[in-house]
Amino acid sequence: QVQLVESGGGLVQAGDSLRLSCVASGRTFSSYAMAWFRQAPGKGREFVASITWSGGSSNYAGFVKGRFTISRDNAKNTVYLKMNSLKPEDTAVYYCAADPLGGSTWSSWGQGTQVTVSS
Repeated sequence: QVQLVESGGGLVQAGDSLRLSCVASGRTFSSYAMAWFRQAPGKGREFVASITWSGGSSNYAGFVKGRFTISRDNAKNTVYLKMNSLKPEDTAVYYCAADPLGGSTWSSWGQGTQVTVSS
């Protein structure tokens, strides 16, 4: 079982940057992929980005490509999401997810951190 705790959200203006962090505990962090999802008010949860266990490969949703970067530090059991050029439509609760069972099942979730971007 994996426990996840996100931090780093807040209220920013359009064009600003934020870095979200997610610290994992439980199973060996370097053995599973990690991802970020988000859920805007009144909408379903959507995929943002993912990264393999080694950090050697990452994948992004089309709407964040070029603006967001996912990374991980296996020595710190932490995955990051650096968000640049934020837009009001990026306003959402951001969740990190872990894939300890494999197959992109994302079986473990954090509690979420709120990101609000004002225009």
